[in-house]
Amino acid sequence: MLGKSPSQTTPQTDLFRPLLSSFIDFDNSLVRLTFRLDWNTLESSFEGFYSKTGTPSKPVRLMAGLLMLKQMFNYSDETLVEVWKQNPYYQYFTGELYFNWDLPCDPSDLVHFRDRIGQQGVETILAMSVSLFTAQVAKASIVNVDTTVQEKNITFPTDTKLAVKIINKCRAIAADAQIGLRQSYTRTVKENLIKCRFAHHPKRQKEGRKAMKKIKGIAGRLVRELERNLTGRHKEDYILDIELFKKVLAQKRTDKDKIYSLHEPEVACIAKGKAHKQYEFGSKIGFATLPGSNLIVGVAHFKGNPHDSKTLEGTLASARKTTQKELKGAVVDRGYKGVTKVGETNIIIPNPKKDSKLSPREKTLKRKLCRGRAAIEPLISHLKHDHRMMKNFLKGAKGDILNAIMAAAAFNL
Repeated sequence: MLGKSPSQTTPQTDLFRPLLSSFIDFDNSLVRLTFRLDWNTLESSFEGFYSKTGTPSKPVRLMAGLLMLKQMFNYSDETLVEVWKQNPYYQYFTGELYFNWDLPCDPSDLVHFRDRIGQQGVETILAMSVSLFTAQVAKASIVNVDTTVQEKNITFPTDTKLAVKIINKCRAIAADAQIGLRQSYTRTVKENLIKCRFAHHPKRQKEGRKAMKKIKGIAGRLVRELERNLTGRHKEDYILDIELFKKVLAQKRTDKDKIYSLHEPEVACIAKGKAHKQYEFGSKIGFATLPGSNLIVGVAHFKGNPHDSKTLEGTLASARKTTQKELKGAVVDRGYKGVTKVGETNIIIPNPKKDSKLSPREKTLKRKLCRGRAAIEPLISHLKHDHRMMKNFLKGAKGDILNAIMAAAAFNL
């Protein structure tokens, strides 16, 4: 059942609780943003995510407002609820009438709220942030498009590291299913890990490679032992884990679609050619922005590592859905080479050979558009450093798109 926000009720003076409106600064940017957002429309659009019966939920304005504050000011769920308790402007933004000395909710409630509203809900929040700039959207007919990698919160993967994790998980599964393993290999794994530590030393390479091979062999032995001995409910509970372990141990260096993390198996390895970071482990995100205002109007998530030209259709579809209008052109960099048109949208890409045939006026206009596209690069940097896209802590592919869309909405706000 959907709960009501305190702002929807008639305020009455409480002798022992101060009204927020009596001491906050109404010229504060967060207060001004509070008045500009259409909270009523947001609450009505979220009604479908709740049933008509049961205990009243936390108000939509409170939970949606907390999600916005989390991304706008780069907080974790746990830190956000603590800071909210101390900040009257955050409380006013989320619909509180009186200053509150209690936590707004448990941090886990934000996890459940994200799961409840899903991609459709965060897209509504993004559309609400775009609606604040109706003049810019009305004039726009061209967007700037680029992609970036949103890294996942995983450690740098190695075969040995994954094998050790499989060994530890096999021990935990055996303990839960009350299976007595023939050998736990606790001492053996520890000794071989010490040998792996010096595997790059010229005199220790042979010993290190042998230790890595032994750890991998132990992991396979434990997986097979579990597969033989698991029965009944435990076999059903852990069958997917066993299949994942077998796939990780069977994969080779040259294989495609490798698994780099046991808890995030959908993570892809993306080579970006950066001097300081050759590989990034996460997912590819496409953004569409309006030239001049740098308003983010489109966000799309892509599994694996598709070529940039393959991401245009999804990114432009997201931009059309948010702006509710057809786009005449999309300005991209040379990484999108090979595509000239997507639907009714012309793809504008620098091409020195073809550009030489243009008239001086057309050449100047195209040069201006392509140079203006470069503004999307620092924008992506702001999304990563200021709005929680540097490392994504939300689980699965669903968490990737939710985090990216909320980061875009936070940037707009």
